[in-house]
Amino acid sequence: MPIEYRPARADELQATQELIVRSINDLTERHGFGPMASVRSPDFQLFSWKDDPAGLWTAEQDGEIVGSAFSWVCGDLWFLAELFIAPALQGQGIGNELLKRAFRHADKAGAVHRALITFTFNRVSQGLYIRHGLFPRLPICLFGGARDAVIGRLPAERLRCERIERTAAHAEGLARIDASALGLSREKHHRYLASDPAMTGFLLYVGDDCVAYAYINANGHIGPFAVAQPEAVGPAFVTALHLALENGATQVSAFIPGASEAPLRIAVDHGMRISFPMVLMSSHAFGDWSRYFPRNPGFM
Repeated sequence: MPIEYRPARADELQATQELIVRSINDLTERHGFGPMASVRSPDFQLFSWKDDPAGLWTAEQDGEIVGSAFSWVCGDLWFLAELFIAPALQGQGIGNELLKRAFRHADKAGAVHRALITFTFNRVSQGLYIRHGLFPRLPICLFGGARDAVIGRLPAERLRCERIERTAAHAEGLARIDASALGLSREKHHRYLASDPAMTGFLLYVGDDCVAYAYINANGHIGPFAVAQPEAVGPAFVTALHLALENGATQVSAFIPGASEAPLRIAVDHGMRISFPMVLMSSHAFGDWSRYFPRNPGFM
């Protein structure tokens, strides 16, 4: 049966996530990392579909979802959050067809920068992206550590923190930090995070100056995390680790870019280790990735 490429529907996003998990686990198992993904509610995908449905595409064969592409736009950045094909049908051009449609989304939005985060060992996909003008820029590694190993080594000094509230002052602070670290606004994504009951956001201060923000989920994962002042990156990350541990999580984790030297040293010195490697690919260099940690490869 021929493959149909069409805009995604909201009622199929859960089934799409099941396909994506199968595809991720097939890849990571083949490369010796074991299964890494588990099926979750497609909350961010649904949020993005409601905001801009043109960013989500489905490949279907004989009534079955066999591929999916999901991209979002913030300012002049287009970001490919997901591009996955059923393992049995990979290598048949489905990914290329979905990517063409995803790039139309970028063209229509007038995006200057195009970017994504993928597994470092995903060589076939990286070749596809390079052919379309997205080039490897820097490594981003998922670091994790057991609570007992990390908490016993953390320095007591930390920045003053304040929970993020839905106020104009806090929104202004978040926008200023994002503009400094990334060069763009993530305002709609902060709105999404504020609605997620599993997430808690904090603004971090040096004196009276708001210098960073950090989001922590219930499992002890840090991110997104952004810092306005380079000299505050290390103290802000230490503070984020304290906040994650105070939640009672048995593990702490964060995606740390290779350009972020102070947090990399802190992570290793405090008992955190690399779980798996990823890479940022983009059409042009953008942002200061010594001062920004993504939440995950799809949210950025």
